[in-house]
Amino acid sequence: MRKITWLAGLFALVLTWQVNAQDATAIKYASTITAEDLEEYLTFLASDEMEGRDTGEKGQKLAAEYLANFYEGLGLVGPVDGSYLQKFNLSSVSYPQVSLNVGKQKLINNEDFIFIGDADMSKSKKTELVFLGLANEENIAKVDLKDKLVGLWAIGSRAQTVVPEVMEAGAAGIIIVTMEGQANFDRMANWYKSLSGRGRLGFEQDTKQEPIFLVSSDMMSKLFDTPVEILKEAAKNNPESIKSQKVNYQVKKNNKLVPTENVLAFLEGTDKKEEVLVISSHYDHTGIDSQGRVNNGADDDGSGTVAVMEIAQAFAKAAQDGHRPKRSVLFLNVTGEEKGLLGSEYYSDNPIFPLENTVNNLNIDMVGRIDYEYQDAEDQDYIYVIGSEMLSSHLKIINEYNNITYTNLKLDYRYDAEDDPNRFYYRSDHYNFAKHNIPVIFFFNGVHDDYHQHTDTVDKIEFPLMTKRTKLIFHTAWDLANRENRTPVDGSNTRGER
Repeated sequence: MRKITWLAGLFALVLTWQVNAQDATAIKYASTITAEDLEEYLTFLASDEMEGRDTGEKGQKLAAEYLANFYEGLGLVGPVDGSYLQKFNLSSVSYPQVSLNVGKQKLINNEDFIFIGDADMSKSKKTELVFLGLANEENIAKVDLKDKLVGLWAIGSRAQTVVPEVMEAGAAGIIIVTMEGQANFDRMANWYKSLSGRGRLGFEQDTKQEPIFLVSSDMMSKLFDTPVEILKEAAKNNPESIKSQKVNYQVKKNNKLVPTENVLAFLEGTDKKEEVLVISSHYDHTGIDSQGRVNNGADDDGSGTVAVMEIAQAFAKAAQDGHRPKRSVLFLNVTGEEKGLLGSEYYSDNPIFPLENTVNNLNIDMVGRIDYEYQDAEDQDYIYVIGSEMLSSHLKIINEYNNITYTNLKLDYRYDAEDDPNRFYYRSDHYNFAKHNIPVIFFFNGVHDDYHQHTDTVDKIEFPLMTKRTKLIFHTAWDLANRENRTPVDGSNTRGER
């Protein structure tokens, strides 16, 4: 009995020593993450020289070169056949000519309507504009849609589903109302007008002959020469009561190839080196605005990108000192996030390391500022943690343990709510890992007045707070890279969806 007690005590002592040694090592390399380094890197990445890091443009490529050189200087491996750049092509689609005439009314693109569909037509098409109202089975059965342009109302999320339903019913195209009030429409039209010279960036695909036009409710009333209230009533039960109108329209399309690149740096692990932890950010931003001002993107997502750089430096120094992690770590800076999570989508569809071996993704997008919710709070040491228990019951606990042990930030989970209207869980690059059942955490500071504005500059970054947030992410990454078992995929949301 005494022998067993003695052996148990010895085992506990050895285990405590190992844990303490691991803690001491983590603390040592976390201390290399400094506000001074973060500010130095961010001052360059968010400088006017980068021209807002717009995807495929000069500044984005300068930023990619800067990141690649940084990782090479750390001694990390370029995992793309020896390169740090995962190159791929996007397609910039523009519509230099879009016309829409209803009766004698000649409508102006990005003023009277917004073109949100896809089409390429050698000549204009003449047909009828018919009123469908609500796109339900009853209305579709009442109205002849075949080869017609169809006017309809879409409410909330139904706007995402009505297009295929109506097109499959034989429509030639759609004029859709998704909002009430001219002021809201005018704001959106002005935004589209400011982007009209840039084209829509995405992956190359065949043209869909789906001319879709967006109008305000006031404009729909003018097109059918019928008061809005009468249209609303007819939309429910008797859309066929609204007289059709003569219409002609045309859409011409241009495609331009846009080469771009993700930046990757790899640190091979030891006994679990086949398993990979991904630490990510997006390094692109929105470029130069319509008034010629540089959108520097210091917080979005210069802050996340330099956080990844500092975490990479901490891991690299540890490896050089003989403390290489058990699992491999991929430091991933993606392009095209602002265009629709394109860089992370490309990586997840063309992974350098098998997704089944990718244990977690820690994604860092905007960690340098204080948002609306906390701007007047007494305690501003917070970070939003999104998605940490969506796919794994362990990941949230691991992150909380490291926070309690090392950083003592307030972890705010409000954006995990099922009814979160912001839908942040779907709006950054972690989502392209989550949809492949890879447990993720999205670290985020929330939205502020400078979000997507030319005023998102380095002088507004809270570097001491950003340093603490970066250290939390490092400690969680260190834990995930060194623990015995990978986090299980046992959450209720095992498709990364809601």
